Amino acid sequence: MQEFNKSLVWFRRDLRSFDHAALYHALKQSRSVYCAFIFDKDILDSLPRQDRRVGFIHASIVELDTELRLLGGHLIVRHAPAAQDILALAKELQVDAVFANHDYEPAAVARDAAVAHALERDGKVLRTYKDQVIFEKDEVLTLSAKPFSVFTPYKNAWLKRLHAADDGFYLKAYPVETYASRLAPPDKHARPETPSLAKLGFAPVDLAQFGIPPGMSGGAELFAEFRDKLGYYDEARNFPAVEGTSYLSVHLRFGTVSVRGLARQAVDAMRQPGTGNGAATWLSELIWRDFYFMILHHHPRVAERSFKPEYDAIRWEDGEAGEELFHAWCEGRTGYPLVDAAMLQLNRTGFMHNRLRMVTACFLIKDLGIDWRRGERYFAEQLNDYDMSANNGGWQWASSSGCDAQPYFRIFNPVTQSEKFDAQGKFIRRYLPQLSRVPDKWIHAPWLAPTAVLRDAGLVLGTDYPFPLVQHDEARQRTLQRYAVVKKVKTELTPIEEDE
Repeated sequence: MQEFNKSLVWFRRDLRSFDHAALYHALKQSRSVYCAFIFDKDILDSLPRQDRRVGFIHASIVELDTELRLLGGHLIVRHAPAAQDILALAKELQVDAVFANHDYEPAAVARDAAVAHALERDGKVLRTYKDQVIFEKDEVLTLSAKPFSVFTPYKNAWLKRLHAADDGFYLKAYPVETYASRLAPPDKHARPETPSLAKLGFAPVDLAQFGIPPGMSGGAELFAEFRDKLGYYDEARNFPAVEGTSYLSVHLRFGTVSVRGLARQAVDAMRQPGTGNGAATWLSELIWRDFYFMILHHHPRVAERSFKPEYDAIRWEDGEAGEELFHAWCEGRTGYPLVDAAMLQLNRTGFMHNRLRMVTACFLIKDLGIDWRRGERYFAEQLNDYDMSANNGGWQWASSSGCDAQPYFRIFNPVTQSEKFDAQGKFIRRYLPQLSRVPDKWIHAPWLAPTAVLRDAGLVLGTDYPFPLVQHDEARQRTLQRYAVVKKVKTELTPIEEDE
């Protein structure tokens, strides 16, 4: 039913022209539909003038505009404070309604509430839809109708609801093309082209250098490459030197892929011989994503504080010594090769392997004793795929302060992790070439290597590569004492309990 004469679709973190909830509903309910994206000055003004994420967004909306034009429409692109400009654009176009997809971050929720109120005063409406998750908010609850705080029962309930629906209801695509004829054609409101990065105040970014193909085509390309690896994802995903992951996280973040389409592919692959385990593990990662969005919705305080309030009583390293430890971690000079290589990968490319996100986070928190919020903020600045819910959830998991977090005494040994997941040191050597000649046996802890081995490798510790900032065993004891403020913990643990 066509309820509105003219409507406006506000694209945000959903930069695609297919299987798009808000676009589909706007087209279905309106005679004519405009599409817009606003480069939000309130966000962009706080970023460095060369930013991989801005480059990715820019390239993606250029492609989006091209695809919308092929469907008969176009994309209006502006550079302004988004909350204000969407109201001005709605008035300028004389639309009856603005359509958008849900955003779950606290600031975005407040923004959308303010926009809805302002539109209502002007006789217009804001309609928003679920699009970036499979299940949201209150759709998956415990038997007592409360939000889950532990992942495994949430996952079980998530899967039960998914499979209980007829005809894969929750994974069905929105057929935008069915109503594409209602897209408003280019007119006086359309800019001749998307503003260049230079006009936005940003320097160009060579995304190919970082292995980030942008836009819908980039997402499709990456998934096509990953499809053949899906069957052994459960085994390959833990090894940073192996290309065993999908690399789709940045595309999920900005909506250049459809999460429904990806989940549908995973469910289908689970039924096929040889791909079941890998596909099930990959689907589980998508469920983790839903889980953290749900946590952020029900507990927005986690954006600033610990999910478990008592953990905010922990006293972290601060002062000059704390600053030096933190900056050494940021710059990849802790003396632990796997940690340093991971941080250099992040700084240079904006990507970090998921296993290494856990290792580096745990090292900062439980070896160096630095507040998890500082690491969370640093990742937020550096990650191409930064998403508040997942980033916050991961850091609180590592610090033991979050929902379903690792136990306080689970303290990753960076050397053991290195030996297990980069046994031949391939990843380490990629980012730390000064260690390239160190034998596999010693590359995980070069300070333990005999003098002759270091001499033959041409490595001078303290000059070419730093000595460790801390000794892991001693740091572990300090961490247990630090966490004793929260729980009465034993300071002596068995080897099985203490390390992974």
